[in-house]
This record gives sequence, C-alpha cells and structure tokens, in this order.
Amino acid sequence: MSASDEKPTDPIWFTPPPRPAHPPEPPKRPEPKQVDIVMDGRPMKAPETWTILEACRLAGVDTPTLCFLENLTPVNVCRICVVELKGARTLVPACSRKLEQGMDIQTDSERVRLARKMVLEFLASSVDLSTAPEAKAYIARYQAKPERYGRAGRPVHAGERDAREPGHHDISDGSHAETVHQPVKVDNDLYVRDYSKCILCYKCVEACGSDAQNTFAIAVAGRGFDARISTEANVPLPDSACVYCGNCIGVCPTGALMFKTEHEMRQAGTWDEARQKKTDTICPYCGVGCTLTLHTQENRIVKVTSPLDASVTHGHLCIKGRFGFEFVQNRAGSED
Repeated sequence: MSASDEKPTDPIWFTPPPRPAHPPEPPKRPEPKQVDIVMDGRPMKAPETWTILEACRLAGVDTPTLCFLENLTPVNVCRICVVELKGARTLVPACSRKLEQGMDIQTDSERVRLARKMVLEFLASSVDLSTAPEAKAYIARYQAKPERYGRAGRPVHAGERDAREPGHHDISDGSHAETVHQPVKVDNDLYVRDYSKCILCYKCVEACGSDAQNTFAIAVAGRGFDARISTEANVPLPDSACVYCGNCIGVCPTGALMFKTEHEMRQAGTWDEARQKKTDTICPYCGVGCTLTLHTQENRIVKVTSPLDASVTHGHLCIKGRFGFEFVQNRAGSED
C-alpha cells in the first residue's frame, strides 16, 4: 500500500473529568477499639487511645492538673493528677497513662487525696503561688497546710541560684522551709521571669521545644532545690536563642512568666482582671489567620492570648501576634 492510500487518522481529544463540587474527603480512620473500665465503682466504656484523664473528664470527674495542657505533650511531672489503679504498686499519672481493658480506677481514694495534699504542700512551702488561682483552689480543696514546714527561708540574691553547684547546698536546721524565692529577672521589654513562682511544670520548656516553637532556648538546669528554668549557659534572654514568641507565657500556670505590662501594673496595684474584657479577633500581620484574644482594661490592651481550641494556632502565636499590639494604642503619642 502506498503512502497516498493511507487514510488520515482522526485526532484523539482528551476530555478531563468534571471538577468535583466539594474537596475530596480524607480517608476515614478506623474507629479505636472500646475498652471496658471501672471508674470509682461505675463501669464505663472508652476508646483505648484515651488517657485516664480523658476518661475522667468523660465521666464528669474533676481531676486536678498543673503540668497538663491540651496542646502540649504530657510530661507527668506535677503528680497531682495521680489516681489509684487496682493491681498497681504505685499511683499512676492520669494525664499520660493510656486506658487498658479491665482497669479499675479510684480517683478520690484516701491514698490519692493524701498524695495530692502532700505535693501541694511541698509546692506551696517553697514557691510563691499568689498569682496561681488554680493551685490555691486545689490547696483549699485538699486542705493542704504548707505552713507546717515552717517559715520560708531567706530569699537568694540575684544570680545566686544559677551559680550554685548542683547538689551542694546548706542543710536546713529545721526552723524554716527551703525556698526558691529570688529577684525577678527583667532583661527585655516584652516579658519578665519571676522564678520564685516557678513550679517546674515543664510547660514552657515543651512550648519552646518540639511542641510549638522548636527554638529550644530554655531547659531545666540543676537538681533538687537548685533546679530552675534557664537559658543555655545562663545567658541573658536577649543573648539566647529566644525569638520572643511568648508561647512560654501562654502556657505558664503560675505567673512565673508574665507580660511586662501585666507585671508593671501588678507592681503599681492597677491590675484588675475583674474589670478586663476579652475580645477575639484575627491577627492583622499575615495571612495565616491566627485567632487573638485581646485582654483590655480601661480601653487599653494589656495582654494578648490565643484560644486553645483555635484550629490554626491551638493557643500558640508568634512575636507579632502576641506582642505587636502597641501600634493600636500608640502609648508614646498618647502621653504627649
């Protein structure tokens, strides 16, 4: 057959399928297995992926926590969420222990209450909890008496705790309780560090680390009563790796980390949360859409937080969202 006898082939046109009316749904995950447990004598079912604390909340049991926060990895260091588990030698932390089939849990036994009371007494005997209303409520709830350990010892001088050699400290004569009180560290214009209020809950370390910012500017240094949150080599905050996101402030439960504006107002006696209003808005700096909660007093922004249940931030912010509100009220201009 000659080339002239060949018939031209018809062109093949590819017609793409119509666009879907809605974005495709993610693949469905299998439902977690339900396990049978007993909570304070009441049988119940819960997913095996849950912790005991989640099961407690499902059952309406108010289990105290200080180091736990929904947007952080549980580190179970405060030990006031402990519960009694049948067959276990020791009390177990509810915030991190996963459920297992057949668990028999006591959340308010005499052993549990005594353990929580002792922990709260140890904390309150050495730490200033004046700006930790949650901890003070727990102290009243469990009738803790931190004063039975004696009067608080001498507050240390600035830098004294940081210079101590771990494990080498004076033994108390029993007339006073060891204390972590020390001067407030003010080395930047955004927030202060009052480690006399620090209970070593690790929340700030977690938020600065892999749970949120991945900066790793702070960690726990020292041992025993010399343990404290410190920058690398104890350098001033402006010389550290800190990027001033303020996520450590957002998770601190005791006021050991605090906005400088709040600290100054408390010192002046003008801080009044009863007169403050909270307003949710969207951060104006970029297109991420972080939710901000503005805390205002007398029509002035005094601090900024973010809701834990916000799908974009989960409570975390950057330096602009948390501290970049001065342009709204222009303090320098208002003083002229």
